[in-house]
Amino acid sequence: MITYIELWKAKQAWIDLSKEERGKYLTALGPAIQQLMESGVQIVSWGSNDTATFSKADYDYFAVWTFPDTATAQHFETMVEGAGWYNYFDQVNAMGTSTSPQEVMGKMIEM
Repeated sequence: MITYIELWKAKQAWIDLSKEERGKYLTALGPAIQQLMESGVQIVSWGSNDTATFSKADYDYFAVWTFPDTATAQHFETMVEGAGWYNYFDQVNAMGTSTSPQEVMGKMIEM
């Protein structure tokens, strides 16, 4: 299973859109998200980055997804780019195979 994490914040191009235009854009994403869910993708969580977070990342929103495999995650990346998302949002991503804390710590030791 692949875990995928997105962190994003609005660019000026998003801020410049009217509320109606923003709503139309986001509503248009609904069918694509539904299609992902039907292909085995799961939304773990979406949320706003709490301003009280210690050492807070400089992003306002986050999403955590799980994908059945890397190919599906890469298809998602292509869909996001194709939807023009990066025209409106500054975003960073993290993706990797879900493992245990012990496995990650072992990799950290072996660096």
